[in-house]
Amino acid sequence: MQTWTKNLEKWAKIPFLARLAKQFPQAEVFLVGGAVRDAILGRPTKDFDFVVRGVNKNDLEKFLGKEGKVNLVGKRFGVFKFRPKGYMGEEIDIALPRTEHSLGQTGAYRDFKIQSNANLKIEDDLSRRDFTINAMAFRVVTSNKRQGTNCLVDPFNGLDDLKKGVIRTVGKPELRFREDYSRLLRAVRFACQLNFEIETKTWKSILKNIKNLNKKIGDERIVPYEVIAKELIRAVNQNPLWSIELLDKSGALKILMPELLKSKGCPQPKIFHSEGDCWIHMLLAVENLFGKKFKKEFKNEKPTPEVIWGAIFHDIAKPYTITMADRLRFNNHDNLSAKMFRQIAEKLKLSAGGLNIETVEKIINKHMLAVHSQVAAMKDTTLEKYFFNPNFPGQELLMLIFADISATIPPSGRPDFSSFNLLKKRIAKLAKKSKNKKQLPKPILNGHDLIKTFKLKSSPQIGQLLLALREAQLSGKVKTKKQGLIYVKKLIKVSSE
Repeated sequence: MQTWTKNLEKWAKIPFLARLAKQFPQAEVFLVGGAVRDAILGRPTKDFDFVVRGVNKNDLEKFLGKEGKVNLVGKRFGVFKFRPKGYMGEEIDIALPRTEHSLGQTGAYRDFKIQSNANLKIEDDLSRRDFTINAMAFRVVTSNKRQGTNCLVDPFNGLDDLKKGVIRTVGKPELRFREDYSRLLRAVRFACQLNFEIETKTWKSILKNIKNLNKKIGDERIVPYEVIAKELIRAVNQNPLWSIELLDKSGALKILMPELLKSKGCPQPKIFHSEGDCWIHMLLAVENLFGKKFKKEFKNEKPTPEVIWGAIFHDIAKPYTITMADRLRFNNHDNLSAKMFRQIAEKLKLSAGGLNIETVEKIINKHMLAVHSQVAAMKDTTLEKYFFNPNFPGQELLMLIFADISATIPPSGRPDFSSFNLLKKRIAKLAKKSKNKKQLPKPILNGHDLIKTFKLKSSPQIGQLLLALREAQLSGKVKTKKQGLIYVKKLIKVSSE
């Protein structure tokens, strides 16, 4: 208890708050919301919100203007984005106490009438918030010395829910979700972010209302995909397995990306996949991104969000490509999986949540590289294309390949990493030709050189010649520009015979 109190009390020492208290003796200032929650949990936070009572909006604006830079974007709602002089962190929200009234209870996340009131009780301001753990305030400035300056205001028992590890709505779940259906995913996101359980009544209400994520008024979505994307990305990035389970059990996957659920019950050849169906394989691949073997292999480098999403979607097309010949086969599933991911990502606007869709698409498309190719016979130019190209996410591809292989369990129970290890050796051998181990030596000739020297016209032949020359250069057969010209001359002579 003392630890989190100290975490919160440090905010009372911000110089501009002391000056605010001196200029406005009647003022009360509260740190509210996520910053209070995270301080109690001992989690780092970048977002700080303060509520100021007892000071009218115009006076507060003038004061803040003297203390730093004020962004008036939320002024009409009684909210100021504020950066104190010399402060290097994120903008701080400074707000008057507010009430929100849903307009028609359509569930639109912006469908509120917001009123600010300098004299509104802090408890009334907290009552409009979504979950109990976000509905606490910590008083850092007050004129009433009898109350004590630093104390927690917790009208909805958020502290108890933090201790229990529970996500619970403020008041009736039905009302909270009907006010804003984006809170359905927000509950899942907080459960994943904090590794909490969702309280029973809140969960039942989520199950009842989840279909409203796709609700529309006319042609306009009640909850925009951009909002959905941000909640999905944050949930999955924080706790991939728990998020998949909650999104599945809540019905959100069925509503938002039903294609993924086709993996359930989709069989795989047991000679390669004793772990189970495509769904189980996917879950195991995601889980293995955080296992000891992965950490050892990649020297504690964490998988990026793109690798996580790549693992979730890498085999999504298997149910759509399954055929039975000599055994179960999924021809071209890697290419189709990449295309399906792109379609789903664009529909859900996942890029709005910060996910690099192009990177995910690329690594899904090539995740079978170590299987489809005989790695020993793979050309150096192919290795260069995928692992020494600044425009291709080679390291993330390796991570996805590793996760996929680690989740591919033959009857022996031991995943076969032989092709992966050989691929690594080929990459390492090629890297020795580079000083920085990331970019290989520049090509010794370019297309202009070939056109000028051999009087060639611009055509596909130029690219073919350069590719063959690059392969010879990387293999060590050609080392100088003069040798390169001789090599190309021979190629042209052979092709013309």
